[in-house]
Amino acid sequence: MSGKLTIGVLVSLGDDVEHEIRKVRDLELASCQLSTWDPLKQTDEMAVRVRQACADSGVEVSALWTGVPGPAVWNFTEGPATIGIVPPEYREMRTAALIQGAEFAAKLGVGATITHAGFIPENPNDPLYEGTIEALTRVARRAKKLGLHFCFETGQETPITLLRTITDIGTGNLGVNLDPANLLMYGKANPVDALDILGPYVKCVHAKDGEYPTEPGSLGVEKPMGEGRVNFPVLVPKLKSFGYQGALTIEREISGDKQIADIKRAIAILEPLC
Repeated sequence: MSGKLTIGVLVSLGDDVEHEIRKVRDLELASCQLSTWDPLKQTDEMAVRVRQACADSGVEVSALWTGVPGPAVWNFTEGPATIGIVPPEYREMRTAALIQGAEFAAKLGVGATITHAGFIPENPNDPLYEGTIEALTRVARRAKKLGLHFCFETGQETPITLLRTITDIGTGNLGVNLDPANLLMYGKANPVDALDILGPYVKCVHAKDGEYPTEPGSLGVEKPMGEGRVNFPVLVPKLKSFGYQGALTIEREISGDKQIADIKRAIAILEPLC
């Protein structure tokens, strides 16, 4: 399937969301994912502001990235006990937050929500697996009633574990937010090869680069696009071969002038591939 892909950028839902949307326009892009970690900001008033800012700037929100309350330590030692829906002590609170995020996405008129589910057990007989699936099923069912896809961002789990999760939930509205750098940084897969497992389910993409981990406790390092191990000239055509027609949303997890420079560099790399 052919067709030019859209390039976008990840921005935050903050107090000055209008400024964030203008940043997208100033980069001469027309797409973004909106990231939200604070349920208190997911109000009817904020939904109106976002929709107006998008209309004013000619920007479309392709998906809502929904974070959850409570601790999150992005490493291999504390991460399994703090990230996502897997830790039982935070599960109910976070399930409610994801459902609220889906309801907010519906108010925005956005077609998908995304989250990190956490270190989903690779062993389906692990006691944590059943409760994780049950909680994610509740979120997925609510998203389905709202007409939304519910997407898992790649990272903490192997591709086959994520495929098993999607199959076991089985609500028919599940997808993958492919973050190729995360697959490397968590040491879970080569992202090009991961598409052989997850390709048909990819609904959203984070265009991000990175390296494999080299220290047992720490993730691999995120890199400016073109300096890591993600082979975008191979990855993007392979995405298209699975029928992907969505956005390539640039994510660069730094701030300031260097972030803007790296985003512009990523645009230049991606444009010929789209």
